[in-house]
Amino acid sequence: MDPIRRLRLSIFFLILVIGLGTCGYCLIEGWSPFDALYMTVITLATVGFREVHELSDAGKGFTILLIIFGAGIIAYTIGSVAQFMMEGQLRTLLGRRKVEKDINKLKDHYIICGYGRIGALIGRELRTKPLPFVVVEKSPHLCEKLDNDGVLYVQGNATDDEALIAAGILRARGLITVVTSDTDNVYITLTARGLNPDLFILARAGEEGSEKKLQRAGASKVISPYTIGAGRMAQAILRPSVMDFIEIATAGQNLELQLEEILVGNASTLIGRSLITSGIRKDLGLIIVGIKKCHGQMLFNPAPETIIEASDTLIALGQQSAIQNLERISGGLCQS
Repeated sequence: MDPIRRLRLSIFFLILVIGLGTCGYCLIEGWSPFDALYMTVITLATVGFREVHELSDAGKGFTILLIIFGAGIIAYTIGSVAQFMMEGQLRTLLGRRKVEKDINKLKDHYIICGYGRIGALIGRELRTKPLPFVVVEKSPHLCEKLDNDGVLYVQGNATDDEALIAAGILRARGLITVVTSDTDNVYITLTARGLNPDLFILARAGEEGSEKKLQRAGASKVISPYTIGAGRMAQAILRPSVMDFIEIATAGQNLELQLEEILVGNASTLIGRSLITSGIRKDLGLIIVGIKKCHGQMLFNPAPETIIEASDTLIALGQQSAIQNLERISGGLCQS
């Protein structure tokens, strides 16, 4: 039996015996409720105090039965408390409550459904940004790993409304569903879209033809790791130098080059300036390989005369320190 359930059950039986004992002395001896409660407690505790009042023969028989049954209940309760403490359940329970409080504080975060190999890699990338996220995982083994790694998580099935609500889906910015079953991914997408119609949902597709089903279910974007992996392997044979460059630019692990997207804030000094006058290339040494305009149009290799507008997304290639400076400028802060 689960230690927490056993502890609750033992406390219930203890309260029940105390209540029956109090009622028994009230009915048999005609004592006041407080005197009856006091007599019941000292009898169950076997402290050896004298009786509150002189007992009748019926009262003495009732006391004998109370000691016999009560001693077993006391021993069971002590054993339950000892098991609860020895197995660290109290620490786990308090730690879990802290995790739940931390999750309730999150806003505009991401939810990762499934913490297998792909989910763990996504979580690692989000931590390096860093971006806040919560994992929904039903496997006890993986939940133990999440707990050891200090990752916020909800143990449960991501297809259930309760698990997604506990992960803060009503306040979340996006959801990433990467469980192994395409059927579960479709169901999770349907559930998430129903709970939060404005949510960005990224779904994993394993089998051919699942992309359309996930899109119909409400996924904002569908990615097949197998298709991407096969394409990159083929490109590694056909265009090895190009792939080496892409690996360096997209790895994002403190290498010389990094490819990053940067949102232009409303208070940025870049607004209204062209690429050539902005100083992004001359002062920061960055290359703008693309601009996603505020209205959704994507400009590849934009011309130097392209005007930067608020809410544009700049796709920059360069050193990490220079990209961090551009992020500050784009957010309206001065270059350090």
